[in-house]
Amino acid sequence: MPIRHISDTARWVAYYRAMETERPDALFVDPWARRLAGAKGEEIVRTIKQGQASAWAMIVRTAVFDEIILRVVQRERADLVINLAAGLDTRPFRLALPPALRWVDVDLPDILAYKSETLAGVPPRCVYEAITTDLTDAAARQALFARLGGSATRALIVTEGLLIYLLPEQVATLADDLHAQPSFQWWLIDIASPWLKKFMQRTWDKTLIAGNSQMHFFPPDGTAFFRPHGWREAEYRSTVEESRRLRREMRLAWVWRLMSTFASAARREEQRKISGAALLERTVAPER
Repeated sequence: MPIRHISDTARWVAYYRAMETERPDALFVDPWARRLAGAKGEEIVRTIKQGQASAWAMIVRTAVFDEIILRVVQRERADLVINLAAGLDTRPFRLALPPALRWVDVDLPDILAYKSETLAGVPPRCVYEAITTDLTDAAARQALFARLGGSATRALIVTEGLLIYLLPEQVATLADDLHAQPSFQWWLIDIASPWLKKFMQRTWDKTLIAGNSQMHFFPPDGTAFFRPHGWREAEYRSTVEESRRLRREMRLAWVWRLMSTFASAARREEQRKISGAALLERTVAPER
């Protein structure tokens, strides 16, 4: 199986960034993506079912996350970005970030060590720190959040490609732990609907299960899932809509659009929110 561990999914996504970087009309440039992906990342994309055909969705997600992160940092004056399960993300090295901004990557020791070795000598654009923590360890996670939360006033949390691998109860606990820190003001997530679950199970389930990387989190109520845990939707970017704006649509997207013209308004909204990026903002109290 091309995916043998959850960390292999980081190489998978890094290879998609390399594919985009090498286009003449690239939406973003990640000079280190191919090096980070390595032969393993290329193998995954070339051998799993729909590997290359699915590149558009990951590329759109990367570009949209870039835009939202930059806006929150620049306009909302976030002073800390915490990237949970950061994997092989290179944003603190490639985005035009304020030099005084603090950026913290959090992940398992092996993946952060590999990234550090691969990017040795590459200067970050801001104040950068990598912290090894097992986010499934509740006590360690809460201690880390308390330490980081106490050092900031307006923090942005980023979980790109993380929540989908967690069980709903794990996502709920994570949301509660994040809300416990008053300085954690925003939370940027990617979210998929039960519609997408069927496609992913049919396409990748056997591969991901073999690598202990099964996908679980497809909330039927979308971002409303987070309201009882102190987070509400401030912004939602539909992957389908953003792919058209960014000119990175899936193959035969025009057929999807044609079919949607005959659907009800409720059905079209479901299709629009089949997957996307959502910026959540902290509420004073959970909406029980």
